[in-house]
Amino acid sequence: MEKIWLKQYPAGVPAEVRADLYPSLVALLENSFSQYRERPACRCMGRDLGYGQLDEHSRALAAWLQGRGLVRGDRVAVMLPNLPQYLVAVAAILRAGLVVVNVSPQHMPRELEYQLKDAGAKAIVIIEDAAATLQQVLERVPVPHVLLTGAGDMLGPLKGPLVNHMARRVRKLVPSFHLPGATRFLDALARGRRMALQPAAVGPDDIALLQYTGGTTGPCKGAVLLHRNLVANLLQSRAWYGPALARIPAGEQPVTVCALPLHHIYGFNVIMMLGLLTGGCSLLIPNPRDTAALLKELARQRFHSFPAVDTLFDTLLQHPDFDRVDWSHLRLSIGGAMAVQQATARAWLERTACPICEGYGLSEASPSVSCNPVDTTDWSGHIGLPLPGTEVTLLDDEGRPVPPGTPGELAVRGPQVMAGYWQRPDETARVITPEGWLRSGDIAVVDSRGNFRIVDRKKDLIFVSGFNVYPGEVEDVLTQMPGVQECAVIGIPDARAGEAVKVVVVRQAPTTARPTEADVRAWCEANLTGYKRPKVVEFRADLPKSPAGKVLRRALRDHV
Repeated sequence: MEKIWLKQYPAGVPAEVRADLYPSLVALLENSFSQYRERPACRCMGRDLGYGQLDEHSRALAAWLQGRGLVRGDRVAVMLPNLPQYLVAVAAILRAGLVVVNVSPQHMPRELEYQLKDAGAKAIVIIEDAAATLQQVLERVPVPHVLLTGAGDMLGPLKGPLVNHMARRVRKLVPSFHLPGATRFLDALARGRRMALQPAAVGPDDIALLQYTGGTTGPCKGAVLLHRNLVANLLQSRAWYGPALARIPAGEQPVTVCALPLHHIYGFNVIMMLGLLTGGCSLLIPNPRDTAALLKELARQRFHSFPAVDTLFDTLLQHPDFDRVDWSHLRLSIGGAMAVQQATARAWLERTACPICEGYGLSEASPSVSCNPVDTTDWSGHIGLPLPGTEVTLLDDEGRPVPPGTPGELAVRGPQVMAGYWQRPDETARVITPEGWLRSGDIAVVDSRGNFRIVDRKKDLIFVSGFNVYPGEVEDVLTQMPGVQECAVIGIPDARAGEAVKVVVVRQAPTTARPTEADVRAWCEANLTGYKRPKVVEFRADLPKSPAGKVLRRALRDHV
């Protein structure tokens, strides 16, 4: 496809970026540690962590990891909320030549066990809130090194102990656990300061991150993101957002609201790593579900960039404290991970004077693929234009480009596209063509100006507040429940989350236990992260099927 979109690029945005500007994320980090040493890298609960401190802490932790016998390429799981420890852990893992494996702190034991086993994790950095979950899986998946941290560990000698006390004793967020071999995060830092870091010879083709996703088919898989993939996407994003960020007053440090989870690729690269690249400060929000607390924190701050999902924008707009925040310094609002609704975009612009700039991406592309120009003020419903150095085409079922104006599967080619799925060559071959095109599973059309618009999707993916829910995973969990003969999972419209999960259950014969709706919900609560749990449970005598016996989810969706 001819790159007709280049004619619509804002002034100053290049057609290509130098994807080899940094040989690795390690080189990028060390450059920022030197260049911005006196600036805060992040702010959390009123406490700053400077670039110089991040350099020192991550160097010490990297030395400690090497001292545990971890070698280049070993995988280290990070199961933390948005806390300064997350930045320290990621920088340390990369500097030690290791691979980051992002894990949601909300994972249930079954989900955590699968991910640790699939990645072959040699170590895990985990918030103590989730320690009881880890305890349940260690017998089946022994992880040699466990690094345990409390929420307040990096908030200083006064606030830190108070935050930990509130979490443990007052709010009861830390269930009882027994991990006798675990090392405390601050102890590891103290020991690491007495050790020497052996610089890792990390290059562009080394693995930096395993980002778990359902992909376009099947169970959860680790997208293998190389250092060069993530660096390229950072440079593409910096170039694209440049015109908006250039409107920040000279000499003022860019501050980005980090209310999206850092373990999600959107938060990881578009917020944390991009902030570190540009010398910015990430305003960490450990619990964005507490809307009142989030707005209270924003009312104390001066910030310039706010990446979020439609549901978060809308939730904030609906809160009575919204107008207590000073939005006048906001220069860039980025909407991703799910479609931005027109009503949300219009209300956000009216009340903040900063338009939501909608983009599109996926974990397999590090994640950003396209975005609307940052100087736009009108909601279009488009996913925008491909980023610098990115090719996008539309393919039919046989992999051939479709004629102009015809819907086709959106396919991406560029330096940000993953190397493949971790230890899944068959799945990799299904989504990456011999020519290097990543098939997204989304059906799109493109107009004469090069704007792409999603119109449908081939896969049965469900988007819940920007998170991907894969029906097969939920179905697999439910079919293991006593009394369930079979089931089907679909997405249904939801005013708050965009979509919600609905499960249709066929119970076994009356001679066996017949689960109730409450039974199904309890089973899901014990085995699935919150956003994957069904909002609607329906019982039927049978499911619609094809002549070959395949369950027809589309037939269920058509009758919602």
